[in-house]
Amino acid sequence: MNDLVDPYEMVLPMPAVRPGREPFVSVIVPVRNEALYIGDTLDQLLAQRYDPRRFEVLVADGGSTDSTREIVAGYARSHSQVRLLKNEGRLSSAGRNVAVRASRGEIVLLVDGHCRLDDSWHLAEAASAFARSGADCIGRPQSLDVTGAGAFQRAVAAARSSRLGHHPSSHIYSEREGFVPPQSVAVAYRRSVFEKVGLFDEAFDACEDVEFNHRAAGAGLRCFFTPRVGVTYYPRATLVGLFRQMTRYGRGRVRLLRKHPNSFSLPGFLPAAFLCGAVMGPLTALCHPLLAVAYASVMAFYAFVLLVFSIGICVRRRDAALLPLLPLIFATVHAGAGWGVIFEAVAGRKPPVAAPTLGAAVLPARQVA
Repeated sequence: MNDLVDPYEMVLPMPAVRPGREPFVSVIVPVRNEALYIGDTLDQLLAQRYDPRRFEVLVADGGSTDSTREIVAGYARSHSQVRLLKNEGRLSSAGRNVAVRASRGEIVLLVDGHCRLDDSWHLAEAASAFARSGADCIGRPQSLDVTGAGAFQRAVAAARSSRLGHHPSSHIYSEREGFVPPQSVAVAYRRSVFEKVGLFDEAFDACEDVEFNHRAAGAGLRCFFTPRVGVTYYPRATLVGLFRQMTRYGRGRVRLLRKHPNSFSLPGFLPAAFLCGAVMGPLTALCHPLLAVAYASVMAFYAFVLLVFSIGICVRRRDAALLPLLPLIFATVHAGAGWGVIFEAVAGRKPPVAAPTLGAAVLPARQVA
């Protein structure tokens, strides 16, 4: 694309939407370097069985260095529902705020640039869930897509969806409809939610959704969980990618604790405690034979648990090819989350600041050429 042509549009709210039979939905898509997936995501959104005059798709680009913004700009030129916004803050939290401020929907729905909607009724089901429940927020399951995936990605999907691979209080792999705490699952909101609790805290580059939902829960807002608006994500394809992902989650957990001390949960910090013990254990074992026995026993028990869970997964899924991979993937998940907690606790740069409000000034952007 010609460098003189800026694909970003002015980050200004559109005219207010007139009330209609269907609630107007603003779909927020924060992205950065999502060229591989963003086209499919936009195709799925534009194919929704929902009045095209009653929804918009706001893509907030955080300075992509691949062809993401050119792809989105092409969709924006041919589809009036799509708008490309500039996210100067680069982080997902900042991109969400840019898009929320520019949105005009009665309902604000978050969708990532690398996920797949389960069907073409996603928007309709989200609107229906609000109407049926009267809730302030809607939560959804977020499974991992293994369609056409190799053994490694199948193993990542299986491990992350097991009780040993994610926080046990999370409902993101649940299939039961009903009211739940919003912290781990809320992704769609009535506009009034942002007016009550503010926007996303831009000091977070992970767990920004958990932090926002924590404030929503503190304000007494209700979340209705329904598998009818489920999405699927693409599993990480390498151990390094998986480790980095879990490290970000661990760091976000510590930032959340600093801002909201009542968010502490033992399972969220067990990986850090275990990682410290695994690293320091050999040194302490030199001090006394009993300590050496204790260390060896704990590590043997951990290996036994990983093996039992791995065998159980393989039996349930009838996929023996996962067995050599699952213990290593579980260990990577735990080590990554633990390292993220330790690193942020020791070297975290600054404490989270107060979240911006809906009425805060928007960042400057330039008009589409």
